[in-house]
Amino acid sequence: MHPEPHAITVPQFTAMKAAGRKITMLTAYDHATAQLVDAAGIEGILVGDSLSMVVQGHSNTLPVTLEEMIYHAEMVGRAVRHALLVVDMPFPSFHLGVYRAIENAGRILKETRCQAVKLEGGVEQAEVIAGLVSAGIPVMAHCGLRPQSVHQLGGYRVQRDETRLLADALAAQQAGAFGIVLECIPAALAVRITAELKIPTIGIGAGTGCDGQILVYHDLLGLTPGRMPRHVKPYAELHRTVIDAVTRYRDDVRQGAFPGAEQTFE
Repeated sequence: MHPEPHAITVPQFTAMKAAGRKITMLTAYDHATAQLVDAAGIEGILVGDSLSMVVQGHSNTLPVTLEEMIYHAEMVGRAVRHALLVVDMPFPSFHLGVYRAIENAGRILKETRCQAVKLEGGVEQAEVIAGLVSAGIPVMAHCGLRPQSVHQLGGYRVQRDETRLLADALAAQQAGAFGIVLECIPAALAVRITAELKIPTIGIGAGTGCDGQILVYHDLLGLTPGRMPRHVKPYAELHRTVIDAVTRYRDDVRQGAFPGAEQTFE
């Protein structure tokens, strides 16, 4: 049995731009994480194909499958009560023709509690976006750095082709996308695109001029040790907290301090 409807609908999400209200989004990949993010009042939760890297340990987003995205989205959906829930369409689930894209996106909506899908691309994906929207499937677009095209783009680099990026964003809007992620583009270009579009722009590495921002949950909390991308701001260093807690537990067990009297039954 599905829970009550989400508080934020696709039209309400889009209307936040005209209202001048900044939009916050985060990723989530499991039930416990989604509960925490949703309770904090985030407007949008993305079950991102980034789970391929931060959950599965791959070096890019290409290996994650449609079935795996649905598996994670279903558990996230059971936790969300407030936010708009969006699920990434993984590679190559929307490159197989419009009808296959509708079939795959339809599976995501039918088998999870999400309200929308996200797919990478602009001009070249306009027909697919229009097809999904005509089938009643809300679509968030994604332009700029497109991680699924990392091999074609030559790595994770800032995208600076102003003509191409503006054309992609306008094509996505014209095709019916209700919002668009702008990833790793110059801030001034993000400001221009945001001004040109009627739909909200969600930035990641695109400056403060976007209508909203998104970060990967693991990056926000500093759960992943090592060098962070420039566009990430860790709001905590939980990898140190977790390692410290596990180390203390290990030492307590070795020294016979755990379990103590309070954790023992008579």
